[in-house]
Amino acid sequence: MLTVADCHNDLLMSVLAQREAGVAEPFGDFWLTELEQGGVTVQVLPIYTSEAFVQEAALRRCLLMIDEAHRLAGLFADRVAIAFTGSDIEAITASGRIALVLAIEGAEPVGRDLGVLRALYRAGIRMLSLTWNRRTMLADGVGEEDTGGRLTTLGRDVVREMEQLGMVLDVSHLSRNGFWDVVSLVEKPFVASHSSANDVFAHPRNLGDDQLVAMREADSLVCANSYGPFLGAPFTTARFVDHIEHLVGVLGENRVGLGLDFILDVYDVTDAASGDHRHPNHNLDLLENFVRPSQMATLTDVLEARFAPDLAGKVASGNLTRFLAAHL
Repeated sequence: MLTVADCHNDLLMSVLAQREAGVAEPFGDFWLTELEQGGVTVQVLPIYTSEAFVQEAALRRCLLMIDEAHRLAGLFADRVAIAFTGSDIEAITASGRIALVLAIEGAEPVGRDLGVLRALYRAGIRMLSLTWNRRTMLADGVGEEDTGGRLTTLGRDVVREMEQLGMVLDVSHLSRNGFWDVVSLVEKPFVASHSSANDVFAHPRNLGDDQLVAMREADSLVCANSYGPFLGAPFTTARFVDHIEHLVGVLGENRVGLGLDFILDVYDVTDAASGDHRHPNHNLDLLENFVRPSQMATLTDVLEARFAPDLAGKVASGNLTRFLAAHL
């Protein structure tokens, strides 16, 4: 089976919530085995601050999740390690361990202070998105599309500071106007950590071909999102690979990876991304036999059937691994 590098799994938020509820070791007892069985070699761990902690408690909640990540890396040091640099990615994966990359999804923890951004970098954060679906002090998310929002002055300052630090900018969830602000501003490649193709299925969370072309010209990376409502029916890995195939056709074979966004085991602690997904009658539209990392063969088998071996390997892990090794 192909190895996998995944640019988006919200497991940290779930692990912390379960530990606070009295579960002894949800990462070691469940998630670590899932990742290993799925052949995951690199896992980006976004730290998302839910509505309950915005604004005042966002930084505190973020720091608790960073602390939890460092605790897990120490406790399971023979199986995982946090990557701070590109060379760390290479060394950790070469040792047979999973390289964990810490990220922030939605910049509420940064607030208005570049000093906080720098402190978060020193704590291990290596990727950051300016928004989730809502508005932040830096930019508007896709849920605010009607405002025509662009990056704020602070948002522009944060982008410049991120490039100075070597923190990767993530444009998933960002409004279209904000996206074009980023394109006009950046000097380094950036990433869409978990977004699929709007020209395959129209959804505000997907990227249009004009955006994909801009990312190709910026030598940037798009990691495809497997969440069913963003893909359109039928909810299968074959449909997911339709999106990947389109992304490869526009971006080229070296600029597409995976940002799988498994929702089943974290949805109870996340804000609703597509309707009220915590309502008992809500259908999550999960992909058939592809709801956890341990089911990765359901995807990799389709990748290997659809693409030549070299391309399948690039999409599954090679492109994201090389991008992070080059830009952390």
